[in-house]
Amino acid sequence: MIRKPQKPWSTLSLAFALVAMSLIDCMRLSAADPAGGDKPVLVESRRIWNRAAHNAFTDLLRFKGRWYCVFREGTAHVSPDGALRVISSADGEKWESIALIESSKYDLRDAKLTATPDGRLMLNGAGMIADAKIRYYSMCWFSADDGHTWDKGRQIGDPGFWLWRTQWQDGTAYNMGYSTERDRTTRRLRLYRSSDGNKFETLVKKVSAPAGCGEDKILFLKDKTALCLLRHETGDKMAQLGTSKPPYTKWKWRDLNLRVGGPNMLQLPDGRILAATRLYRGGTRTSLSWLDPDNAKLTEVLKLPSGGDTSYAGMVWHEGLLWLSYYSSHEGKTSIYLAKVKMPRKD
Repeated sequence: MIRKPQKPWSTLSLAFALVAMSLIDCMRLSAADPAGGDKPVLVESRRIWNRAAHNAFTDLLRFKGRWYCVFREGTAHVSPDGALRVISSADGEKWESIALIESSKYDLRDAKLTATPDGRLMLNGAGMIADAKIRYYSMCWFSADDGHTWDKGRQIGDPGFWLWRTQWQDGTAYNMGYSTERDRTTRRLRLYRSSDGNKFETLVKKVSAPAGCGEDKILFLKDKTALCLLRHETGDKMAQLGTSKPPYTKWKWRDLNLRVGGPNMLQLPDGRILAATRLYRGGTRTSLSWLDPDNAKLTEVLKLPSGGDTSYAGMVWHEGLLWLSYYSSHEGKTSIYLAKVKMPRKD
């Protein structure tokens, strides 16, 4: 049998073939390693609320199969009309307003959401009176019907101390509170605890953190060690990392390598710790950073679409994705955003 010789490929055909093979290889590499090695991948980020003139300072919670996001609404970053808006969603796509907590006396600010051990929603924040001798009072509210109605609220902690974020451990609520003098160099830090979230007692009257600290996130590890990521606004302004063992009356503090604002952090199922903060060096932004507690180091790994007036993220791990609420002014108007992030596999 005589076979006809095949025609050689033209130069153009060969070029097309090589390009196609290269594209296929790139697609295979992308599919095999979508996280690009050790970096998180942004799945999506979209605006979910911007109805007020200024929408900011968020927190996020998944509770009884629904999503809850809380934030401050006002006419400006600081204004006497600050109110706390609570929105909810069944799927994270369509959001509806379910409550607005207002005050005729205070500019309400920086709300945080948590679920109490007995199954209620708890919201804590601060009331501000700009020109008063004591400008800040910490407050909390409870909802017995999944966030649609809230009680009248109550003051917690000491006047002039801002109790930042309530966290529960073994049925006890813990909250770092910082004094709010205008002179940051005189500001002090206290640790409070509560058995029910209604009344907080002082556990540590003067926490041994540097002056000028405030805004924190306490993370309780499996062995009950507490880590505290703390904003620091005096001296070199490097963030602080605190460590303590039960009963959490003694703390050791170390300088971190970055200045941060609005700190939050979460431990992934594989044990790694991820922080969401405002970063400053190279322009303000909301970013994710790996926290190395052994070496007291933050390593930025993902900038969220953000800029300008931004930060104060809520963090929830759900069905293999990290969900984050945050606010930003990078599109002009200060608005609320929801992001989903896929995490790389641990080596």
